[in-house]
Amino acid sequence: MAADFASEAVDVVVVGAGPAGMRAATVAARAGLKTVLIDEQDAVGGQIYRGIGKADARRKEILGPDYAAGSSIAAAFAASGARHVTHASVWQVTRERAVNYLKDGKIGSFDAQRVILASGALERPFPIPGWTLPGVLTAGAAQILLKSAGEVPAAPPVLAGCGPLLYLLGWQYVRAGVPIRALVDTTRHEDRWRAKRHMLSALRAWPFLSKGLQLIRTLREAGVPIFEAADDLRVESRIGDDHAEHAAALAFTTQGTAHRIEADVILLHQGVVPNTQFTQALRATHRWDDAQLCFTPKTDAWGELDVPGVFVAGDGAGIGGAQAAALQGSLAALAAAAQLGAIDAKRRDAEAAPLRRTLADVMRIRPFLDSLYRPREVNRIPRDETIVCRCEEVTAGELRQFVELGCVGPNQAKSFGRCGMGPCQGRMCGLTVTEVIANARRVSPADVGYYRIRPPIKPLTLGELAGD
Repeated sequence: MAADFASEAVDVVVVGAGPAGMRAATVAARAGLKTVLIDEQDAVGGQIYRGIGKADARRKEILGPDYAAGSSIAAAFAASGARHVTHASVWQVTRERAVNYLKDGKIGSFDAQRVILASGALERPFPIPGWTLPGVLTAGAAQILLKSAGEVPAAPPVLAGCGPLLYLLGWQYVRAGVPIRALVDTTRHEDRWRAKRHMLSALRAWPFLSKGLQLIRTLREAGVPIFEAADDLRVESRIGDDHAEHAAALAFTTQGTAHRIEADVILLHQGVVPNTQFTQALRATHRWDDAQLCFTPKTDAWGELDVPGVFVAGDGAGIGGAQAAALQGSLAALAAAAQLGAIDAKRRDAEAAPLRRTLADVMRIRPFLDSLYRPREVNRIPRDETIVCRCEEVTAGELRQFVELGCVGPNQAKSFGRCGMGPCQGRMCGLTVTEVIANARRVSPADVGYYRIRPPIKPLTLGELAGD
């Protein structure tokens, strides 16, 4: 599907205004390239630095120094001279580097010599019984509300799952004065034992390890009940005043002991995974990353895909965090600038060398975190009665029935039962569908593959498409 409307020619288009996108646009613009940063939000920051330009001192204090660090990245971008297109949904990036978007109900397009995709990460699906009930959110969604509007749960929440974000959000809630009913961690002793193999590397990244220990210490000092090695998680429901089902409690077991914690708000999280919608739609090569349990695009050392002239920077290429994302954004921009003749290879390599050293230091902690917070199979590959595709209400059991009838992958699951064809376009179910089918077929997720993503990546109407 190619655009046939007028396009504006530019040197570099950066998609996504998080740390990777801001840094990439800054470096490209400073190299003298005509650079555009395009994003859906009204201000830079992405998910990790959401609302950084409007955050007052109190909010920065609550969210912590890692969040406040985004101010300098945003300020550098503002001074770079790069153009910032806001409230724009990119619905297609072509292999010829056309970037098509929707803004204010109208279609627009950039014809770029180089494209840098900085679309970040998505929260990993956490399909447990009751996860579709009102009152059940992801921890990432709750954190966005806190960052963008200072909104917190009206009633004490339960935080459940695994991963650094779960403890970070709990720490931020404590600093904001929000009582927490409980933190329920699915991490087990064997996870810690597996992570010990990477302890030496983790100790060399002590500042990151120290931050994690501080988060846990703050929660314990605040008296937050912490349950470890939680199993059999499920959200129990109640009928509300509106005669609809709502979350009532999180039920689980620890070492064979049953627990039930009542809560109107339950926040689930078991890590994040790359947002590969654009790279999949480009038909770039992807591989199954067994350490992070997700598909990642294949790139070279600068972040360039096997689609010439298109780069990926940040968590969209593999989860590394905000600092790593900013460094990768700079590297991608340096490579683009050199390819376009704005700088020579000698300058590119000289500026890249310290970035690569810092990036190696930042990434030392990843093997430890990936091992420690590896989501349990039972929380990724649910029982038959659990809904997998929320949009079309397809259960894990129905997927297994599809396999019995000859379904071999996610794309066939669409034909069998519309799985992945709802408004989210498979974002919330894609990995679960892959793993359920792989488990049923007794093959690797790499053999099953992912949805065949097609434009439009974001919804638009036929009227909007034809309106130009």
